[in-house]
Amino acid sequence: MKKKLLAIFLVLTMSFSLVACGDGVMETAASDPGPVENEAARQVEEGSWSIYWYLCGSDLESSGGFASTDLGELMEVELPENVNVVIETGGSSAWQNDFVDAEKLQRYVYSSEGLELVDEQPSASMGEAQTLADFLEFAKNNYPADKTAVVFWNHGGGSVSGASFDELYGYDSLTLEEMSDAFQSVWEPSAESPALELVGFDTCLMATVDVADTFSDIAHYLVASEEVEPGNGWYYSQWVGALAKDPTMDGEVLGKNICDAYYTGCEVVGTQDNTTLSLTDLSKVGPLMEAYENFGAEALAVACEDPGFFSQFGRAAAQCENYGGNTKEQGFTNMVDLGHLARKNVGTLSTAQSVLDALDGCVLYQVGGQYRTEATGLSCYYSYDGDVDDFAGYADLGAGTAFKYFYAYELTGELDEAGMDYIADMNLDELPKIQNLTTMGWSGAPLDLDDEGTSFLTLGPEANDVLAGIGFSLYYVDEANDTMLLLGTDNDMDADWDNGVFYDNFRGVWGSIDGNIVYMELSYEGENYNLYSVPILLNGEEYNLQVAYDFNTELWSVLGARQGIDESGMADKELRLLQEGDELTTVWYMASASGDDEFEPYTAATITVTTDTAFGEITLPDGGYSMVYEMWDAMGNYAYSDAVTFDCANGEIITTVYED
Repeated sequence: MKKKLLAIFLVLTMSFSLVACGDGVMETAASDPGPVENEAARQVEEGSWSIYWYLCGSDLESSGGFASTDLGELMEVELPENVNVVIETGGSSAWQNDFVDAEKLQRYVYSSEGLELVDEQPSASMGEAQTLADFLEFAKNNYPADKTAVVFWNHGGGSVSGASFDELYGYDSLTLEEMSDAFQSVWEPSAESPALELVGFDTCLMATVDVADTFSDIAHYLVASEEVEPGNGWYYSQWVGALAKDPTMDGEVLGKNICDAYYTGCEVVGTQDNTTLSLTDLSKVGPLMEAYENFGAEALAVACEDPGFFSQFGRAAAQCENYGGNTKEQGFTNMVDLGHLARKNVGTLSTAQSVLDALDGCVLYQVGGQYRTEATGLSCYYSYDGDVDDFAGYADLGAGTAFKYFYAYELTGELDEAGMDYIADMNLDELPKIQNLTTMGWSGAPLDLDDEGTSFLTLGPEANDVLAGIGFSLYYVDEANDTMLLLGTDNDMDADWDNGVFYDNFRGVWGSIDGNIVYMELSYEGENYNLYSVPILLNGEEYNLQVAYDFNTELWSVLGARQGIDESGMADKELRLLQEGDELTTVWYMASASGDDEFEPYTAATITVTTDTAFGEITLPDGGYSMVYEMWDAMGNYAYSDAVTFDCANGEIITTVYED
């Protein structure tokens, strides 16, 4: 550990004259680098490795120095003569070291001789295909090797938004189409003999079927994460160190080393609980894509026969691991674990098992935390928010065809001419009308009380075919001051889907931090644990606290804080762990009790974090509370029942329902 801290200190303080190299020091090139050798002047050494590292620093570097830290980790490793790391830096307004120039694109080589600046280019967006292509061409021509890996470092946004968000150019990012264009301009695509050994994403959310399909004729292996990565990212000293010790390893062995090193690094800093990283054999992606297409085609055919299937499929998706948040507070990535989605539909769709078999064949290895136990290595698109514009972005670039028509029909109730031709090939010639909440008249639906004082909502058997989910919102009501506070959402209900009857399971308790009630949103409902998002101000900045409830241990835990998905689709890579002395302010949402005004954020209690700070349930303080049943369909429509009210006093709960 002392060596690691020393290396990081060196990389943060070094100038162009001195660079750490293993245990020694070397001189670097001058700031005006001379010409590099071209491809014809170099011979590829058998057994050699080159890693082309596309290091787009973004705000991760300017604000936190995370790229410099990973450079420091790399430079702990003493490389053999047959291993080179070629690095392009850019994309950040400031670098937290003394050698990278934020005003240029710079190209470095880290080798057995240390770190050397070998080329500079004018500033350009690292989110542009041409910038990536120029770097890949430069690296290929001047630093070829027997085995080559390309590694992206930055934020990621999943299949729709891509990766490499450039802070200098409005967070412009590389889409999958742009990545494909860049790689194919440098290497001839070949599924039988791909040019690269490995493509890796030290970014968030890029282990998707769409990414795997994009690179299936470019590389042998893919290493990426389904979930948002923490800021510590890949552990470069360990996985590059493993390659340095054994350059004979292939991409599969290197990929496993990357995964293991990553998880070890997360354990060191305490960010391992909801991490994922997987190694995919891209030569086996063809059978997976065939199974995925058949899965989508069968789902579409069933929906064309009975549109109520959209609701059943949506309820299954709600119970699947999903990544990047997918709540109103955090924003939506609309990425769900493909294998978990298939498992939830094995009893409904005969093709689901083929998806699981194909995943088992191509996902060779994965690591994950205790709150990511359902991950199978690759995610796929599912429209959790019903956003037609987001879906349109996915439809332009996602892999496969059937699920695009499935979602188009689900979200809009219709298909274009190509979609109608597609279902015609399945001997289907019409689209039944989809029942949805806009036509059911369930807004303001009345509630009843049973003999034990439990409220329930009766919708009838049609609910099974209309609702993609149901939960409740909880409010604190202060009629004397004409104030209503929204405390959040949960799914603690008993549902009889066959008859369409839903009972609240309210126990008079709610989530809290050090005894202070919080607003909380359910982000994942699982069999073994639930995950919640809690909006807070952390030292004055907006964050979402990530909280888990474990059904087996009946314990709550705080996993850390993130800043959510921004307008560009970029996921926050930094998982901020609470530290002693942090100022944490809880956020509720307030409106008048008598009016129709919108709920606005309201800062409540401010807590100074201590070593004993914890999340838990507390009995609601005395007062009046209101619960509304919240219903949603697969199109993204919402409806709300009438309210049930609770008067809490001395631990007793008196329940009443609104009556006309």
